[in-house]
Amino acid sequence: MPARLLTHLRHVDLAVPDHAKQLAFYTGTWGLTKVVEDSGLSFLAAEGSPEQYVVRLREAAEKRLDLVSYGAASAADVDTLAERLLAGGVRLITRPDTLDTPGGGYGFRFFDVDGRAIEVCADVAVRRHRTVEEREAVPVRLSHVVLNSPDLDRTRAWYERHLGFALSDTLASPHLGEVMHFMRISSQHHSMAIARGPHTTLHHVSFEMRGIDEYMRASGRVLRAGHRKVWGPGRHLAGDNTFTYFLDPHGNTVEYTTELECLDEDTWHPHVYDFSRPEVTDQWGTANAMNELVAKESFNDPDRGVFIAPPV
Repeated sequence: MPARLLTHLRHVDLAVPDHAKQLAFYTGTWGLTKVVEDSGLSFLAAEGSPEQYVVRLREAAEKRLDLVSYGAASAADVDTLAERLLAGGVRLITRPDTLDTPGGGYGFRFFDVDGRAIEVCADVAVRRHRTVEEREAVPVRLSHVVLNSPDLDRTRAWYERHLGFALSDTLASPHLGEVMHFMRISSQHHSMAIARGPHTTLHHVSFEMRGIDEYMRASGRVLRAGHRKVWGPGRHLAGDNTFTYFLDPHGNTVEYTTELECLDEDTWHPHVYDFSRPEVTDQWGTANAMNELVAKESFNDPDRGVFIAPPV
């Protein structure tokens, strides 16, 4: 495995046909803060996060995942990674250069093995953020992203080989085999997971809340606003985090979570959990049962942006 040069997940960028409706959901209901908006392009921050933004929304004719962005510790690490990817035959979208997104910085973009656009950047200015208060039900930060892939093991191997991700745990069942790999770039149990799906697309985006009370208050707010709950509230075994999943106005799955496990990377050994056991999917037993209908919600629509670079 190559030396790990990624530090954390920065932001997830979505393209949608109805920008105004999506923006109203993420700011008015989900609890993010609009920091910049310009002609169908908006940048949304989490109040507790030093990241300039954690979600970018772009108006487009077709829904797609525009970009997943990761941080690096320095511009030198950005250059090293770009050279490593080029030598490994990875298709670059841009070469390392100054960024013109909020906070600036230095970075580049490339396609992963499934054709998703990925960005790695460093030296982004820190946003003035604050401590989220008790009972304040807004996201503290972006927690993780889960991606659907038709070839689970190929995608896992690509992220291990090229980006230094490590496997934390796997979900499997006697009937279906392996269906999800949880991948990390730090002691956080996962910054990214790969789910087996019928096509390349976004599975879900997860947002960390201050605590369980704030997580429940936020879940209730989204329910009262009339948005569809897919699954939850409950507590997973892999990662030991709480979960409630909803659909945004364009059918993307979004999650509120808390207390995602931090590992001792020197001693951790990956588990294979049998998700057909109810206590694996939900330790509490409070969520609606995981079944094929729930699973299909996160298959999402086929991504029309595979191996097509976003215009901005």
